[in-house]
Amino acid sequence: MISQLEKEVTLRFLRSRKKDGFLNVISIFSFIGIGLGVAVLIIVMSVMNGFRTELVNKIIGFNSHLTIKPYSKKIEANKLQNEKILNNLKYYLESNSGEAVILKNETTKGILLRGYLKLDFEKLEIINNENFNGIKNSLQKDSISIGKELSFSLNLEIGDNIVLMSPSSLHTIIGSLPRQKSFIVTSIFDSGLADFDNNVAFINLNSLEEFFNYSSDDRNLELFLKDPQNIENQKEIIQKIFEDEFVFSWADMNSSLFSALKVERNVMFIILSLIIIVAAFNIISGLTILVKNKTKDIGILKSIGVQNKSIVKIFFLVGILIGTSATIFGIFLGVTFSLYVENLRQFLSNTFNISLFPEEIYFLSKMPSEINISSITLIALCSIFITIIVSIFPAMKAAKLDPIKSLKYE
Repeated sequence: MISQLEKEVTLRFLRSRKKDGFLNVISIFSFIGIGLGVAVLIIVMSVMNGFRTELVNKIIGFNSHLTIKPYSKKIEANKLQNEKILNNLKYYLESNSGEAVILKNETTKGILLRGYLKLDFEKLEIINNENFNGIKNSLQKDSISIGKELSFSLNLEIGDNIVLMSPSSLHTIIGSLPRQKSFIVTSIFDSGLADFDNNVAFINLNSLEEFFNYSSDDRNLELFLKDPQNIENQKEIIQKIFEDEFVFSWADMNSSLFSALKVERNVMFIILSLIIIVAAFNIISGLTILVKNKTKDIGILKSIGVQNKSIVKIFFLVGILIGTSATIFGIFLGVTFSLYVENLRQFLSNTFNISLFPEEIYFLSKMPSEINISSITLIALCSIFITIIVSIFPAMKAAKLDPIKSLKYE
């Protein structure tokens, strides 16, 4: 418990005096340093959280949430009627895929072909966004839907003809020849990720099986869930039901990317935490100077019977109040900037005529920001913990002062 005397003396030591001018400067710099450190951490974590969320949304908007791939026999789709699956299942599609080469004039490019039935193709999220060009139900037998980046690189438009070459061979009287087929570009999609738009195209599932000489028993099941975030638990449920098939999720397909983002996020947290640590060390300097300036006051307090633990509490509270108030200020500053980070980016871009967060590099039209309460709580706790640690030594030093020597030499 903190007594009234300890509160009064703590507040008295915190009040500014002319003779303590240098001490006040150190306290102000400690306050500003910790506050800015907390604010920068919150802003960076919010932007990285927002970037990850936007990236996840684009990935799960383009790919299935869970894919069931057969090993040797056809998948039994009726197993999906299990109650554990139906609770979170939005819909499922039959699909298959294969690699092919596009031939356009004198240009060739390798792409991944993904096949869907005509009615299933219309259910995909990228088909229903505002950036989709073409007819939604246009995935006919000899039609193809390509990405925006691929259309730019090959100078293709809706209605153009392209030739696809399959790695599967066609046996003729003169030997084996690569299978080729002509397709009409009937739509152009925009997933928001250049890697997908440049390397993936959609064709009719029946055409794909004919083109690659696949059997209908080789078809995959693509599951789209109501809540695709908690994917690992859903994957375990599906795998137990489809024991003889290979089950993988959108997270498995992009594990290296998200591992890199996680490492980058943790490294940024550690590096930026050093700002708070450096600023907090100013508290040690400030409290040490405060102890030296208040030697006489400490001697008087001890001579009237104030115990050592009360002296420790007083100087400890001074450091804690500076650190806690700076942390609160930093949280307010960080949250405010995080909410208006896109407005700030636009202002700086327009004022200085520079391109911040260019869309062609980050694939996002605006700087994302997502405030995470748990991240803010962790940052605040780390800041206060650092403040507590650096306040202990000066407080203990103040308690060890000899009251007789303090009053004799002051």
